[in-house]
Parts: sequence; structure tokens; C-alpha cells
Amino acid sequence: MSQRDVVFPPGRHALYEQHHYSPAIRSNGFLFVSGQVGSKVDGTPEPDLLAQVALAFKNLNGILEAAGSSFEDVVDVTVFIVDPQSRFETIWPVVVKDHWGEAPYPNITCVGVTWLAGFDFEIKVIAKLPE
Repeated sequence: MSQRDVVFPPGRHALYEQHHYSPAIRSNGFLFVSGQVGSKVDGTPEPDLLAQVALAFKNLNGILEAAGSSFEDVVDVTVFIVDPQSRFETIWPVVVKDHWGEAPYPNITCVGVTWLAGFDFEIKVIAKLPE
């Protein structure tokens, strides 16, 4: 097996070590980013839903920037929402309007889940790395 080209954002190494996963892997011109949640520095969830979503995007942005990438390079998005029936309309404008603005948008898949380890929202992406 070849060596994984792992991308770490500044200041979040303990979280990844604690849970035994890499924040992102570079491979064949793409960046595969693990699911990001709205965790505070100590790893606990931000209690306010919109603040939790905003923090998840801030954490995602830190990884994209560490790889020399940005939201504009994202081609595929998977969003996980606990109880989407009651939360989707609140969360969705933040996901699309605040981070992808005008078309063309990336692929987006939204999955309703029953558990995210105490979080209500998680986002994972694949980005095309700049050449």
C-alpha cells in the first residue's frame, strides 16, 4: 500500500488522533475530506444548530485551505442531518447560499440519520485540487 498523503488543518490534530482518522487525503488530483462537524476546540458539539453548522463549515474550510484548496474547488458534497424533517429548512440555506452562492453548484447529497455522536450536522466533501 502506498503512503497516504494526509492533510491536517492547524490546531485540530488531537481530535483526529483521538478518533483514529485522517481529516483529508490527497489522491490523484483530488482531496477527500472526512466528515466535519461543529465541534468546539475541546471536541464537544456547539449546542446552537446554526452555530454548529457554521462551525462545521469553518472546520471544513481549515482543511481545504491547508490543502491549497477552497469551496470553489468542491465537486461533491455529502451532508448528514439528524432529524432532517424538522431541521432541513433551517440548515439548507446555510449549506447552499452561504457557501456555494450561484450556479454551477457541486453535487450535493443529503442523508437523514439518527445519530452523529452528539452532533446534528456533518459535512464531507471531495474537492479537485488546483493544478
